[in-house]
Amino acid sequence: MHRSKELHTFLLSKCRQLTDDWYDSLDKNKTTGVYSSENPKVIEKLKMQNFSFHGILCNVFAEDRETFNQKIYEWVSSIANDQDHLETPTHSILKEFMRVRNQYLDLLKEYAGDHVQEDMFDSFNLWSTVLIEAFDRVMLRFVELQSEVMDRQLQNQQEVINELSSPVISLNSQIALLPLVGNIDPSRAELILENALDQCVNMEVSHLFIDLSGVVLIDTMVAHQIFQLIDALQLIGVKPILSGLRPEIAQTAVQLGLNFENLTITSTLSQALTIKNNEIE
Repeated sequence: MHRSKELHTFLLSKCRQLTDDWYDSLDKNKTTGVYSSENPKVIEKLKMQNFSFHGILCNVFAEDRETFNQKIYEWVSSIANDQDHLETPTHSILKEFMRVRNQYLDLLKEYAGDHVQEDMFDSFNLWSTVLIEAFDRVMLRFVELQSEVMDRQLQNQQEVINELSSPVISLNSQIALLPLVGNIDPSRAELILENALDQCVNMEVSHLFIDLSGVVLIDTMVAHQIFQLIDALQLIGVKPILSGLRPEIAQTAVQLGLNFENLTITSTLSQALTIKNNEIE
């Protein structure tokens, strides 16, 4: 225990040197992302993040495991959510973790060399194991958290794309168009249903053209949801006009036993748009 406290004090005294040596040894020509930045603010922030890491990691020899893990995982979370690090390849970040780990192993050798008269073999092996395990947990936790953050970002981006890819376009004060393009999966179909209903209500639409000519592929579940949209539109007083119904989509609808009664259908959008006013009133 006494030796661990001395090692803890020794490592704390090296924190600033660790950060300076680490950053100075970065190969700016071979690194990418945050490590190759020439922005003084980004560089200063990067150094502060590294310095903060050392102040926490040294406590692996001074705190109980639960307390240490809580603090180090909070630091890892801040890095995993940091935009500069999110724009940096994961392999580059892991490489820097390993370089810092080697710095600590070198410091252990330095400390043991300063106490060569003492029997340090068992302690050195134990300390090395503790450090390596700590770095392994940090790197694993970082990858887990960064993956979660990126998954959330991708999901949010996909939701925005879905919303933008299914707009209700006003043609005049009462008529609007919903052009559907690309593949439609069940989650997107559900989002289309919700957005279309809300937009029709907000725009006070009485007739909605739904064009399916740009839909490449559709399955039975999605076809069912599209016809649920048609039923829902009729319930809120909006008359749907369907165009671009591909043969395979029509066949799927028939297999589902969907009702086409009281539904205006045209083969193309241009035909739908040229319907006489007395036919849509």
